[in-house]
Amino acid sequence: MNRRMVLNLTGKMILIEALLMILPLSVSIIYKNESISAFLITIAIALILGIACLAISKPRNHVIYAKEGFVIVAIVWFAMAAIGALPFYISGEIPKYIDAFFETVSGFTTTGASIITNVEILSEGIAFWRSFTHWIGGMGVLVFVMAIIPASDRSIHLLRAEVPGPIVGKLVPKIKDTAKILYLIYIAMTILEIILLFAGGMPLFDSCVHAFGTAGTGGFGIKADSIASYSHYLQWVITIFMLLFSLNFNLYYLALIKRFKSVFKSRELWCFVLVVAISITAITINIYPMYQNFEEAFRLSAFQTSSIVSTTGYATADFNLWPGLSKAILFMLMFIGGCAGSTAGGLKFARVIIIFKMIKREFLHMLHPRSVGIVKFEGKKVENHTLNSASNYFSLYIILFVSIFLVLSFDAFDFETNISATAACFNNIGPGFGAVGPAASYAEYSIVSKFVLSIAMLLGRLEIYPILIALSPSTWAKKL
Repeated sequence: MNRRMVLNLTGKMILIEALLMILPLSVSIIYKNESISAFLITIAIALILGIACLAISKPRNHVIYAKEGFVIVAIVWFAMAAIGALPFYISGEIPKYIDAFFETVSGFTTTGASIITNVEILSEGIAFWRSFTHWIGGMGVLVFVMAIIPASDRSIHLLRAEVPGPIVGKLVPKIKDTAKILYLIYIAMTILEIILLFAGGMPLFDSCVHAFGTAGTGGFGIKADSIASYSHYLQWVITIFMLLFSLNFNLYYLALIKRFKSVFKSRELWCFVLVVAISITAITINIYPMYQNFEEAFRLSAFQTSSIVSTTGYATADFNLWPGLSKAILFMLMFIGGCAGSTAGGLKFARVIIIFKMIKREFLHMLHPRSVGIVKFEGKKVENHTLNSASNYFSLYIILFVSIFLVLSFDAFDFETNISATAACFNNIGPGFGAVGPAASYAEYSIVSKFVLSIAMLLGRLEIYPILIALSPSTWAKKL
């Protein structure tokens, strides 16, 4: 274990977080918020910790192996959440630190689950920081580091540990250039959404906040009714961008270099489009009797479907009140999530497709024992280690899901609330059903449950392995 390199990169990320807080600090100054001192104190603490980490680390070599990659990602995300919670706590706008930590983890992991019962009382600076954590965490904090600082040896391990999906590779030969391409696409799409929202009459502050939430597929808003009070045009803009940010960013790069055939050959893309289209159609038909207006039923169905499949969590209706079929479809979409290589959470379409192909191969093998089945994805053979990884991930996913649900069951909530809270946090969705529906919050859960749900959000965003490896005693044991 290259411990010095782990500490060195952690220190650099803490310093970068201090720099990023200058933006919400500026917002607090512009709006003359009392949270100015909270940001100044937090920045000072982050600078001291970051400089201390760099001073005592000074790595002899800069090699990052797979194990270091996983550990660095886990520690950096936890450290950034712990420090990022301080402005909420110091300002007094979230009085309990565990609540502030939950809110910040939810922000960085782009979950959107909240303990705040009335978001409209937040100051502009704090509200901005709350949504800005979505944007920072959306593409990945370590991807940001690789884009702006000299690359470390084998830093592909950082990318693989942080970017969602079963298969992660480089778009171009240099990993630093890959990170830059990803972030340039991310920034360009965010700016485009801000422009379209602002052009539609949304105030600039609101446009930035909601663009951050959409880009990171997080869902933190600044109104009690989420997006419901905004115009139909603005709702459609956000609907479209939630879907766009759910797609594999590699497809955008292929489109930029005019390899359109490769884009339209993507099996994952067409599966995503098909599932979304069927879901929107089914829910529209199912909820039409409630609204007696096709345009409204279709718009609400499209928005909620896009919000859940992208794991964003914005809402224009309380789907908690919808018929059982619509709720069942949304609950299913909570588990699937978006595409691999997107900012969305969930199992990912790529992984689900691979799992179904494995099931099909085993079924055919039972009928024809001598057959040798090959699993292909996007026209290429999927190696056995990737297949094993997908099946192992799914097994771990089920075990952890059940474990989290059992812990939540000690709280006095009904089955629907606890099962949906587990799904919503583990899959980085945000709102669930029952007492944690889109019109409610997670405020009533116990301290233990809030901490467990915070870990669940980190497990979901980092796809389990980084957290488990970082917590494993064998990772830190010195070899004799």
